[in-house]
Amino acid sequence: MHRRVRQVLLVSAVAAASGLVGIIQAPAAHAAALSLQSVVPAPVSVQPATGVTYTLPAAATIQTPTGSPAATAVGTHLADLLRPSTGYALPVTTTSGTPTSGIALLLTGADPSVGTEGYQLDVTAALITIRAQTPAGLFHGAQTLRQLLPAAVEARTVQPGPWEVAGGRIVDYPRYGYRGAMLDVSRHFFGVDVVKRYLDEISQYKINTLHLHLSDDQGWRIVIDAWPRLATVGGSTQVGGGAGGYYTKAQYTDLVNYAAARHITIVPEIDMPGHVNAAQASYAELNCNDTAPPLYTGTSVGFSSLCVGKEVTYTFVQQVLTELAALTPGPYLHLGGDEANSTSDADYRTFMNRVQPYVDALGKTVMGWHQVGQADHSPGRIAQYWGTSTSDADLSAAVSKGAKVVMSPANKAYLDMKYTNQTPLGLTWAGLIEVQTAYNWDPATLLPGVPAGAILGVEAPLWSETITKLADIEYMAFPRLPALAELAWSPQSARNWDTFKTRLGAQGPRWTAQNINFYRSPQVPWTTPPATGRIEAESYTAQSGVQIVADANAHGGNRVGYLENGDWIGFSGVNPAGKTGFTARVSSGGNGGTLQIRTGSATGPLLGSVTVANTGGWGNYTDVTTTIGTGSGPLYLVFTGTGSLFDIDSFALTGTAPPATRVEAESYTSQSGVQIVADANAHGGNRVGYLENGDWIGFSGVNPAGKTGFTARVSSGGNGGTLQIRTGSATGPLLGSVTVANTGGWGNYTDVTTTIGTGSGPQYLVFTGTGSLFDIDSFALT
Repeated sequence: MHRRVRQVLLVSAVAAASGLVGIIQAPAAHAAALSLQSVVPAPVSVQPATGVTYTLPAAATIQTPTGSPAATAVGTHLADLLRPSTGYALPVTTTSGTPTSGIALLLTGADPSVGTEGYQLDVTAALITIRAQTPAGLFHGAQTLRQLLPAAVEARTVQPGPWEVAGGRIVDYPRYGYRGAMLDVSRHFFGVDVVKRYLDEISQYKINTLHLHLSDDQGWRIVIDAWPRLATVGGSTQVGGGAGGYYTKAQYTDLVNYAAARHITIVPEIDMPGHVNAAQASYAELNCNDTAPPLYTGTSVGFSSLCVGKEVTYTFVQQVLTELAALTPGPYLHLGGDEANSTSDADYRTFMNRVQPYVDALGKTVMGWHQVGQADHSPGRIAQYWGTSTSDADLSAAVSKGAKVVMSPANKAYLDMKYTNQTPLGLTWAGLIEVQTAYNWDPATLLPGVPAGAILGVEAPLWSETITKLADIEYMAFPRLPALAELAWSPQSARNWDTFKTRLGAQGPRWTAQNINFYRSPQVPWTTPPATGRIEAESYTAQSGVQIVADANAHGGNRVGYLENGDWIGFSGVNPAGKTGFTARVSSGGNGGTLQIRTGSATGPLLGSVTVANTGGWGNYTDVTTTIGTGSGPLYLVFTGTGSLFDIDSFALTGTAPPATRVEAESYTSQSGVQIVADANAHGGNRVGYLENGDWIGFSGVNPAGKTGFTARVSSGGNGGTLQIRTGSATGPLLGSVTVANTGGWGNYTDVTTTIGTGSGPQYLVFTGTGSLFDIDSFALT
């Protein structure tokens, strides 16, 4: 316990390891501001101002026009995005004049070409100005500004900055008015928080529509007061079984409002006359034989149909649409209409011709999958094309009758298709869709029989047969959704795969900072994220700095996330010399397995091994840690298991020195730099490793000013307890507290982490517990 105290300078333990130069680089203190051409989707017009850079000052304000609450809401949204990473207050104020400093969001003076959703962004050394004709334009301009700031701006904790933006002007507006994503909440249900997270993620790329597939054979997901069993019975399961779920009217309204704050319109879909088993299982009278079928948890479709000849069918449809329209301020109601294989052509036309006018009478516009072209035209109707060919009779019929078209070709735009045959999620019936395939098509020319003027926009559907959680949604949507967003926003003349893939690769650190679980496509030159002490294990041979090799069963270096028994990966630039610890972020299914750490080759000296248990499958991560013996590189990781799949996301090598920025807590009064005082029960400063309820230690030289996080390496026995972080004295202001569970007793350490409030030193740590012993080995303020 009598260790010499040391205040450690901030260094990366991994970066300091021999042979890692070029793998992880600390961010430069004054890196060049990002190019105005780096934005996704690509802007219409960019005019850089050479030698001009704006640096966001700590005292900056965000100014919005007087008398526009909607513009002020955009300013508040921008401030909420920037405050956590900058640490700046960024007050949002209103002005009737022309600001001269800070960030200004104005509804006057924009280039006339920007229209209803575009914007003009001007950056000078003193001021950033976003001008638009509408608050939606201001919001899209704010998303562009967000991308022009360093990637660290996406972090939710204070980062060092500086926050620089290159000077110049962007004039930008969308190619298409409809730029959509679709989420299937019927086959698997996703709660309000997941949908909100997806809304946040897609809004960054100027998506303005979220289509919610609310009903299908496997589940009904919205409360209808006139037919309550639709939700309570029809919403009670999902693909593969499970609890399912549904949205109350209040929850649906919450989603609509949350989307509207991001200038996204919700389009609800009630699929009919097919895809209705959940409804028919809820109400027997919706079946021609008055017999309710069982609830369905499979994935095959085309077997169900509403009873076209029964009057109750139309009462049902009209009441459902009436309640849904009352909840939905957007202009569209989607009637589905696809895969009605159990409905005759004549019945299909009879049904659609009768229900489309219900939508018109509610003041809404009919949307439907392109098969609605079989029915009569409804005013303003929109046909959504999901086919895989370059022509379709139903779509041609719809267009000839005056329909507009939303393009969602399944072999280009379906986010539930696998990237490659090894992708652990998704389907393949429409083909494999890598990022370049998703990007390299033109909505205006894909279907020669559909004139360009009939194209309303593009939508990226994500069906959920294999998708069960947020991590799955993100993995399938990113990076393909930004690719499709560029198709919908940017002029065709601005689109080029070679430049796009570079811009897309630069989004990687932003997604990492946002904790988005994305697919690192080997087609994209991903930008290395800022130094974190971790090495991204899913890198591949073509990436700079890290070379990974794998045997044939691992499908190449870019497939290190899908490993079977005996597969291995090698890092030619990573040397474990001088390191004593290994930590990896992994996920596993099946029976789990073992991760071996070797050097020289996949059969070289074994430095250590760690068990990987079943984490719940793909996307569910945990950290595994072990000590390693003496060795030198290159480093090899070997996987063993009985048929399980592994994903090793990242790893770190650690040495004998305490992690960077740590303070040794068991130091004592006579040591230089840190003075510790303790009450009598703590037996003096050199006994802070044996603490009882109420004991405390104080650090006269440690000041939490400007810090927002606290991490401590602790061990505990008995019932554990609580570690309080206070300032001034042991009874001073409480900045935060963190629970310490039983770690297995003395010498068994774990890190505990919490956020802390504003305060200033000296810092005191107070221990509470029911007779337990604590050891706080070291701590860090972040």
